[in-house]
Amino acid sequence: QVQLVESGGGLVQAGGSLRLSCAASGSVFRFNAMGWYRQAPGKQRELVAVITSGGITNYADSVKGRFTISGDNAKKTGYLQMNSLKAEDTGVYYCHALLPTASYWGQGTQVTVSS
Repeated sequence: QVQLVESGGGLVQAGGSLRLSCAASGSVFRFNAMGWYRQAPGKQRELVAVITSGGITNYADSVKGRFTISGDNAKKTGYLQMNSLKAEDTGVYYCHALLPTASYWGQGTQVTVSS
């Protein structure tokens, strides 16, 4: 069993920064990929950023140049550094981990950007 716990969300003014963390616990030996998704009120969940075990990253066009995804294998923790935040970045941010045999979701953390 694997658990993912996100933290770091909160309320921030437009132009500010937040750093989200996703800590994995349980039977975790290797990630194939870890990603961050977000869901705004009334909208579908969308991919924000993903990083593979090889360090390859991919970002939604809307966050390129502002967000940076990274991971620390030793700590089994992933991060999403969010800079120059905009009101449209508001939503619940979910961590997703793809392991060799299964995938897991965190419970989500709320990010609210005030304009």
